[in-house]
Amino acid sequence: MPDFLDPNGLLYLFLTSTVMLWVILDPPGLLPVFIGVTSSFTPKQRNQAALKASLVALGIIFVFAVAGQYIMDFLGISIPALRVSGGLLLLLIALDLLTGKMDEAKPVEGSAKLSVAIVPLGTPLLAGPGTIVAMMVQVKAGGEGAGWEGKLVVALALVVAMFFVWVFMRFAGAIRKVIRESGVTLLTRIAGLLVAAIAVEMMATGVMGFVDAYLGG
Repeated sequence: MPDFLDPNGLLYLFLTSTVMLWVILDPPGLLPVFIGVTSSFTPKQRNQAALKASLVALGIIFVFAVAGQYIMDFLGISIPALRVSGGLLLLLIALDLLTGKMDEAKPVEGSAKLSVAIVPLGTPLLAGPGTIVAMMVQVKAGGEGAGWEGKLVVALALVVAMFFVWVFMRFAGAIRKVIRESGVTLLTRIAGLLVAAIAVEMMATGVMGFVDAYLGG
């Protein structure tokens, strides 16, 4: 049996982890949101935002992958609470996208403008509850199956997945040139709807988690 088909092999673990992260992060689906929130950026600022968002998400996901369960237990935070809070934050961003308030922020320059690379791009869109929980589970599974080597393979899969995310955002400027300003406005509104739907889904999942925990308790 080839190594990549062996469920106990490191290559199989790497491939499955990379695909899982790709599906959850959804780089193609992130493009409308990225173009929308960076509509007033210069090409240089957009590239900086892409890199910063990728690094922020990578750092947050890595920290939670290593010590997430300990952090959440220490602070008394549950997964449903994380989902609801992340959904509320995304809903506020969605309202700004839908009402055009992102466009009104054009006078802001420099590092203040690049704050969107941290929120909402870096977190909770990229480093959201789904990604964090999935990574925590995958690291635990990799460690149980292959020890520290398995954990390193999962970490490598995260780096590869985030690299592809950065590539998609890095070349968003080329897409912007093709669709022009009217297309950017349309994508911004579509992004608002998508982010609102994601926010509602996150909050609904969190609420159901609370209900299940209450009924189960």
